Amino acid sequence: MQKQILVGTRKGTFIFDREPSGWTPRLAGHAGVGSNFVARNPHDGSLWALLGHGHWGAKVSRSDDGGKTWRDAAQVMYPEGARYIDGWVPGVSAGDGKTPTYKDATLLQLWCIAFGAPGSIYIGTIPGGLFESHDGGESFALNRPLWNHDSRGGDLFAGEGTGKTHWFGTPAAGSSGEFAPGLHSIEVDPRDPNHLYVAVSTAGVLESKDGGKSWHGANAGLINDHLPNPTAEWGHDAHFIALCPAQPDHVWQQNHTGVFYSSDAAKSWTRVSDKDQGVHFGFPVAVDPERGDTAWVVPGRSDDQRMAIDGALFVARTEDGGKSWTQLREGLPQSNAWDVVLRHALGNAGDALAFGSTTGNLYVSEDRGDHWACVANNLPPIYSVRFG
Repeated sequence: MQKQILVGTRKGTFIFDREPSGWTPRLAGHAGVGSNFVARNPHDGSLWALLGHGHWGAKVSRSDDGGKTWRDAAQVMYPEGARYIDGWVPGVSAGDGKTPTYKDATLLQLWCIAFGAPGSIYIGTIPGGLFESHDGGESFALNRPLWNHDSRGGDLFAGEGTGKTHWFGTPAAGSSGEFAPGLHSIEVDPRDPNHLYVAVSTAGVLESKDGGKSWHGANAGLINDHLPNPTAEWGHDAHFIALCPAQPDHVWQQNHTGVFYSSDAAKSWTRVSDKDQGVHFGFPVAVDPERGDTAWVVPGRSDDQRMAIDGALFVARTEDGGKSWTQLREGLPQSNAWDVVLRHALGNAGDALAFGSTTGNLYVSEDRGDHWACVANNLPPIYSVRFG
């Protein structure tokens, strides 16, 4: 039985403890401060929170005592000279007479954190940076091979590059006044810590097999209905990716244009949406830790109406690689529910799942989604949910 749920919200970090009476919440830290993502390092038990403070900006926070106290960890900073191209409209070439706009990279948001081999920690940011630490979080450095990738214009430290990027902005950066790409997903292959995936809004999925020294696109089979060429290599709006720990060749993706599944380590993707079951648009996806063909999503109505479908909240589960989907509604509100669940706000461990909404409700199932219970109302908008 899972004992803790870590919840990042717009106004602080909360921890839910499993007690005989049920799940009990406590404000564990960062009161009044945006806590974008909270997770536990499986190697040493430390807790990590990625903060977005309205006055002090983005900060990494760490607790070594289960959330009783927190301290500033080593901070993430773009190096001098880091720049990016402020995007082209998809399908428009650099030879059309336009002059690319270059922007100095400043840290807009810390968006996700992942843990690799002991001592290795990865953080994804807006605007589209992957920062890595191999000393247990004592220092972080920008992964330059990804930052300098040809898909986003080449090495802009050395010059003007190609003048063309396939990385475009995410609305999640809007509160900063920017419209910049965001790196929101990091997956480390449990068989090989040098095998990494990242996903970017908006660019797609990239893969490294040498610990981040080189990267290549992993977008074959993805379809972006909004592009002039829907099957183009780049320009895909991945919302979140997740792999199966026991069968890591099975990778799932909730995308702006549907749910996609790969059973061959992201060499190819298949769209497995089922619009008749309401499974298409959404943000999060969770994968069964043992069975790679089993996953859960929390669908939303549409891009322009980001709310529960028909005012009724449900989770959808597949157990056959997306060939069929089951709506799971028991215990969830079926009228006047307008929740939306953000990309990091669905977590799972074993048979347990939990998700939180932007309306501050946290729901938990301990039987693979068959039955749900609301364990908290009136929290601040929920950004991330992970079992501890």
